[in-house]
Amino acid sequence: MKLTKLLPAVALIVASHSAHAAYQLNVSIALSPQDPIAQAMESAKQAIAERSEGELTIQIFPNSQLGSDEDVIEQIRSGANIAILVDAGRLSEYQPELGILSAPYLVEDHRDYSQITTSPLYLDWVEGLAESSGLRLLNYNWFQGSRQMLTQNEVNTPEDLNGVRVRTINSPVWVKTIEAMGATPTPLPWSEVYSALQLGSIDGAEAQLTAAEGQNLHEVITHVALTNHIHLMTGIATSEQWYQALPEELRSILDEELLSAGDAASQATSDAQASVRERMEAAGVTFSEVDMDVFRDRVGSVYEELGYDQYRDQLLSSE
Repeated sequence: MKLTKLLPAVALIVASHSAHAAYQLNVSIALSPQDPIAQAMESAKQAIAERSEGELTIQIFPNSQLGSDEDVIEQIRSGANIAILVDAGRLSEYQPELGILSAPYLVEDHRDYSQITTSPLYLDWVEGLAESSGLRLLNYNWFQGSRQMLTQNEVNTPEDLNGVRVRTINSPVWVKTIEAMGATPTPLPWSEVYSALQLGSIDGAEAQLTAAEGQNLHEVITHVALTNHIHLMTGIATSEQWYQALPEELRSILDEELLSAGDAASQATSDAQASVRERMEAAGVTFSEVDMDVFRDRVGSVYEELGYDQYRDQLLSSE
């Protein structure tokens, strides 16, 4: 697919008033086109085009085609007409409190996030993020799955992870979580994980099953430990400058359709877990149940080190 030139918000304002131009938002995701998240976004793309009568169009770029998450976020902060599906851990660089949404064992079920993300505390963080960084977090209801340990050797306890180099996301809450679980955290772009496992530069990865299958990781790992250490909820962030330049009606269409698509994607992701596991087992991968309480006890230090204790208490009390 040929990538269109990414227009800054000022240029978009001018272009949108020409005879045939429309507002366009380019959405970057790290997942494959087959992932339930990508498929739900395609549905949202059609709905937004129809409701806006072509005034607002969405282009989706899977497999990090627009660049690494870090690079894309910087483009967004500069006012580019881009959005990214991102976890709160990456956004904590700009609004530290948001990092708790990616903290380990925060909730028992991914559906519990809906209570958190409608709380006044969370909404204050969203506004703070927009003001301080130029990033507008449109929603936070895209469940990508529960994170598991994918390794070459069987893992049952934290001790089994000693010295094991595990790929994770490059943000403090993720790195500290994997370290507390007993492994050696090794941040890498998601697109590089397959080759890193194949070449032996890492020993494992932590990921949700749908994403792992989308990258064919079952070809380069042999074991999955069902740690469920993070229920990976994510959201769509775009440029505050670009977003505020949209007419109010188009902002409403964008917000409503992406929120609806996030709910649909989350349900599809949840429904897909069993069948993905079956396919991975058929490919020779061994799954093991673990005592999650043992791992849960180990990661309590993450909340203390990052100062998340106070936020957890406030979020839980707001529920």
